[in-house]
Amino acid sequence: MHLRLLAAGLAAAALVAFGMPARAAAPYDINVVMPLSGGAAFLGKSEQRTLEIVADEVNAGGGIGGRPIHFVFHDDQSSPQTAVQLASQIVATHPSVLIGSSIVAMCKAMEPLMASGPVQYCLSPGVYPKAGSMMFTSSVSTHDMARAMVRYFRMRGWTRIAAITSTDATGQDADRGIDEAMGRPENKSVHMVAHVHFNPTDVSVTAQMARIKAANPQALIAWTTGAPVATVFKGITQAGLDIPVGTTDGNMTHAQMTRYASFLPKQLYIASDEWPYMAGPEVTDPGVRKAQQAFAAAFAKAKVAPDVASALGWDPAQLLVAALRKLGPDAKPQAVRAWLAGLKGWAGVDGVYDFPAHPQRGLGPDNGVVTRWEPAKNAWVPVSQPAGAPLAH
Repeated sequence: MHLRLLAAGLAAAALVAFGMPARAAAPYDINVVMPLSGGAAFLGKSEQRTLEIVADEVNAGGGIGGRPIHFVFHDDQSSPQTAVQLASQIVATHPSVLIGSSIVAMCKAMEPLMASGPVQYCLSPGVYPKAGSMMFTSSVSTHDMARAMVRYFRMRGWTRIAAITSTDATGQDADRGIDEAMGRPENKSVHMVAHVHFNPTDVSVTAQMARIKAANPQALIAWTTGAPVATVFKGITQAGLDIPVGTTDGNMTHAQMTRYASFLPKQLYIASDEWPYMAGPEVTDPGVRKAQQAFAAAFAKAKVAPDVASALGWDPAQLLVAALRKLGPDAKPQAVRAWLAGLKGWAGVDGVYDFPAHPQRGLGPDNGVVTRWEPAKNAWVPVSQPAGAPLAH
């Protein structure tokens, strides 16, 4: 009797078990610190949307070890102090990886907290982590972008250059990059006729524009990011300066181009990485071509027009996913760092990554290009080859 009851109970339990759906795997959370409000929200909101698209694509492909990824967003409000507070809270939970922030000042403020992990993937090209550190950074460096910009200007015959940069960390980095580019032997014919500065909180740069205009430059480099660049662009327009203007790809967002349309410089050049080619004839590596096609398809599916923030977020997220898929979701920060540090030949939308050759970044000078904003096309059109030499017309 007891045996019959036991058998019946086991059979019933089996029926219940088989009738119940399998328990979904727990999500794999990846914390992201980025400016979703404040002066750098142009970048942060676009990068947030990019990571959401990455999550959809990765999860459609099985996630990480069968676990769907979930990006947990934290708004640093475009403030280094807030970024540090958020990063401190995240580090206390001992994650393997962290993405963010988007601006030089925030990334640098967060970096000391990552000495023992997690791996921090900053989305600002203007950060220069030490080789062997736990911080990696996105895209071609701002110094390589400045180098491409100056080379492009020189080869176009614009050798009298002026510059205006902000006094914050972004502008200080720009000063170093511009000085380095101007000091290269190839640019000995290029002269800096005026270099002025402004505070990011200034509401006018009228005095600076007067000095620049009096120097009679053939081209102007305006290097700052986010809301402060609107002040500069307005100043350029109000001063009647109709010359080529070059800026950083931190301003290469559709949101800014739309909001600033009435006062954008008529000849606006932006240094960037390889993504604007978008699998065009200039892309010779088949892996990069394939990566760019997948990137374009994902954004088309999401009905989102990609911009530089899309590229800044896409490759770092894909790299971290690749590391965690290879090492497993329980990988320690040191293992993730070592895997990334030894990676080469990995094709992304920005080019072929070689971390041993370009520590903590993976990309070098040959991955930088110059683009021109074309309002009629609502697009940034490449005007240079990689490293800045003008395209043949």
